Amino acid sequence: MPRRLKKILLVIITVGLLFGAAFSTIGISVITSTRDRIISAEDALALEDIDCIIILGAGVRDDGSPSHMLADRLSVGVDLYMAGVSGVILVSGDHYRKNYDEVNPMRNFCIDAGVPEDDIVADHTGISTYDSICRAKEIFGAKKVIIVTQTYHMYRALYIAGKFGLDAYGVTCDLRPYRGQIYREVREFGARVKDFIYTTFKPEPVFLGDPIPLPSSSDVTES
Repeated sequence: MPRRLKKILLVIITVGLLFGAAFSTIGISVITSTRDRIISAEDALALEDIDCIIILGAGVRDDGSPSHMLADRLSVGVDLYMAGVSGVILVSGDHYRKNYDEVNPMRNFCIDAGVPEDDIVADHTGISTYDSICRAKEIFGAKKVIIVTQTYHMYRALYIAGKFGLDAYGVTCDLRPYRGQIYREVREFGARVKDFIYTTFKPEPVFLGDPIPLPSSSDVTES
């Protein structure tokens, strides 16, 4: 192998290792800085003045029903509401495209489980974890929240919340094994780096809008 090519390969490998080390450091920082904010449902009962329970969106099936992952988030979120942790559920997901809707299935799930419609606030433009958390603070005026999602995703959600000044706690909902979880774990590695950068520069979410203070009628955000 020519000496010049060897030098180029060495530079490429070195740069790759440096980026890998940086990304690993960021990922570890996101996890270690938020781990103590993950609590049990029982511990959540001891908290006071929780503005809302944020249930983050996930995939829905072709028939519009929640995926297993989303159903588990909703089940735990509803249980927290029924236990009296907060009187408001904020369902936040992707519904900015006409042919895709995470939010109404989430809302309907909560209603079918016995949550009054007026206690459900729907954010139809929570198209990413960053946007959902940012909008919870900037649009809905939340200050102290419980976030419900799976563990692998919770660290990043809590990290974003902390960077936006939210007093946020997480209750995880890993109720079963999920198909495709290895892919999600790998994808989450990059997502943590992305949102580390986003929370450093704090760009506005894709959709912002006028403030809708909590608690508010679900009619305000229905779509």
